[in-house]
Amino acid sequence: MSYSTISLATDKNSITTLTLNRPDKHNALSAEMISEITDATKKLANDSATRVVILAANGKSFCAGGDLAWMKEQMTASRSQRIFEARKLAEMLFNLNVLPKPLIGNIHGNAFGGGVGLVSVCDTTYCSKNANFALTEVKLGLIPATISPYVSAKIGETNARFAALSARLLSSNTAERIGLITKVVEDLDAVVLEEARGYLALAPAAIAATKALFRSLGPKIDNEVIDQTVERLADTWEHPEAIEGVSAFFENRAPYWKT
Repeated sequence: MSYSTISLATDKNSITTLTLNRPDKHNALSAEMISEITDATKKLANDSATRVVILAANGKSFCAGGDLAWMKEQMTASRSQRIFEARKLAEMLFNLNVLPKPLIGNIHGNAFGGGVGLVSVCDTTYCSKNANFALTEVKLGLIPATISPYVSAKIGETNARFAALSARLLSSNTAERIGLITKVVEDLDAVVLEEARGYLALAPAAIAATKALFRSLGPKIDNEVIDQTVERLADTWEHPEAIEGVSAFFENRAPYWKT
């Protein structure tokens, strides 16, 4: 199947690269991209020709977060439609998180908001020195709802609170220090490919079972947690601060709370 916002390529060693491909939009997560990532992830989970998955991106940024035009649409949508759209985002992250194959992040440029969520569901993550990370939602009157279980599981509550409440830009070295990134490297593509090849010497079923084991022992991310984050995101999309923050972005002005 061909996709419009992502691409899939599998090499002769059964390593598949899933590439975000909206470079003109800094790979912001639109409704179409969210659906395509979910579809591709489900297929990869059952693809015997794939042993390892690399998550990468084209363009200057890895992922700028949620597409604000898509978010703006939710603010005038019905409650049921907001829930539906929020659940699609949650489903994408959940399927990436439970992918029964190693998921390696190849991160460059900016990873903001939902981009940090994508980084957080990877098993191993490498980034270039120029990479920057931020949970920017509160700048726009939003909250990092559906990504929060994965971010907190990845970097711990203390680091997650700091990053999410301050919306501060985190350097690649800071991201490595707090555990969001496994390692900052010079030759990003070569290091990621070498990491991927290492899994080819290991038993695939045992890898899948081990990944599931550690997920079960870590912070709980089940239907109850997902439902809660979906409801909170839907609530936020109808909050006056979110309407103001996103409107201010599109109107190229400061929101009323910025002093």
